Amino acid sequence: MVKFLETTGVSYELTQLIKNSREKLWLISPYLQLNDQIKIQIKNRDNSNVDIRVIFREDGKINPDDMLFLQELTMSHIFACPNLHSKCYLNEDTAIITSMNLYQYSQQNNKEMGIKIDKAEERELYDEVYAEANAIISSSRPFQFEIKKKTDDSASIKKEPQKNIPKKHTEEATGSNKGYCIRCGEMIKFDPNHPLCDKCYQIWAKFGDKKYQEKYCHACGKNDPSHKSSYEKPICYSCYKKLFK
Repeated sequence: MVKFLETTGVSYELTQLIKNSREKLWLISPYLQLNDQIKIQIKNRDNSNVDIRVIFREDGKINPDDMLFLQELTMSHIFACPNLHSKCYLNEDTAIITSMNLYQYSQQNNKEMGIKIDKAEERELYDEVYAEANAIISSSRPFQFEIKKKTDDSASIKKEPQKNIPKKHTEEATGSNKGYCIRCGEMIKFDPNHPLCDKCYQIWAKFGDKKYQEKYCHACGKNDPSHKSSYEKPICYSCYKKLFK
């Protein structure tokens, strides 16, 4: 049976496909940004020794935290495919072909559609999808996301040029020279030009996206949904007014 899916249907059926995987789980998507529910289901499948294969676009948008999550799985195999545009998800029983990337924004904001194919009722069609997915994997290369350990005399990570943010009234506004990592919230030295702890900076530096959305204000440490923290703008509006008035 082939079933048509709209946006919410794709999200639901994809979650079910992952959840019900017993032998294999192949996720083909140019862009990756995994929500917490998807991560939980993938982790459960990994614990059940399911063969997990993730194929993404070589020059695509990849959430570095998600990539680290995937690499820490025991049964995962990650591939980079140049010029990948297909979005296909399958296990041993079901295949989904859709316009939806495995990307949180797409699942929450975009208008998507797709089809679900049950192997038991559409064996020939499922086999064709499986063969094409296998061909995509064969044309891809194994991908390893490397994080080099930062040392005092190491030049493995290139430092970003200073943003030259003035520090007027810094101690008065924050109460000390303490700041917070905008990614993990750990307390660090207050420095708007370097608002990440060493561990998170090594991850961020691999991609170097100054506009990538983080979680916490560098000055107050609050996770305020109204403030889209980033390396470029690490301080929430309220703290910014206090610091640079």
